[in-house]
Amino acid sequence: MSAARSLTIASVNVNGLRAAVTNGIGGWVAQRRPDVITMQEVRAPHDSVPALVCAAAGEGWHVAHAQAAAKGRAGVAVASRVPIITHRSGLAGDGGGTLPYDDSGRWVEAEVATPDGRGLTVVSCYVHTGDADDEARMCEKLSFLDAMTERMEAVRATGRHVLLTGDLNVGHRELDIKNWKGNRGKAGFLPEERARFDRWFELGYTDIGRRFAGDVAGPYSWWSWRGKAFDIDSGWRIDYHIASPELAALAQSHTVDRAPTYAERWSDHAPVVVHYRW
Repeated sequence: MSAARSLTIASVNVNGLRAAVTNGIGGWVAQRRPDVITMQEVRAPHDSVPALVCAAAGEGWHVAHAQAAAKGRAGVAVASRVPIITHRSGLAGDGGGTLPYDDSGRWVEAEVATPDGRGLTVVSCYVHTGDADDEARMCEKLSFLDAMTERMEAVRATGRHVLLTGDLNVGHRELDIKNWKGNRGKAGFLPEERARFDRWFELGYTDIGRRFAGDVAGPYSWWSWRGKAFDIDSGWRIDYHIASPELAALAQSHTVDRAPTYAERWSDHAPVVVHYRW
């Protein structure tokens, strides 16, 4: 199977794909023209997702989708202009006796061909926010992050490139949250959550956004709908491209497609776009 020499891959929490279509995602797709779009919080029945992707991005897309068992919740998808060879959804437990996350609608992966013959597994992942005051909920979030690590390493062991994208709901560093001091001790910025990211980078994965931005605040990818958060750029950088070493070396650019104005937003998240070239 022939493979594209370059791929522009965008990741975005669409905050409901139906709503995103209504509110203007199509204009962004037409202007940006990504080859692959990974989406989180799709929040739509499985049978309707291909038609919604068509409404958002036009015809000719291959789609992998994982629906949550809870109606109207979560849901992740990979839409690709290049053929998807195979796809799978869900995660096993983290090896510590946890239940598998097969019906959570928070993990889907799609494999596409690459010119080097290795193949690329693109993951769309949605990690729930968690609650620092709810021990069970935080334990579930941490075990999900551990299960992600196990799966990433299992795919990497096959020799394929691995790209984890999505709304991971953790600010890894102080630079990733405008009001980091006010969020100490809160879900999304707990030491134990951030330590899972440290582990990925110890294993050799690269945070593409931080690599290109350097040691600067942001660039943020999520802003509350409330107040003036968007206008004063008081946000969080919680949407990531985390790439295996050989893939990270192929990244050419990283952009957060922040809407020009509050009124032009079609989600509370902005797409994170990276161009990879073989």
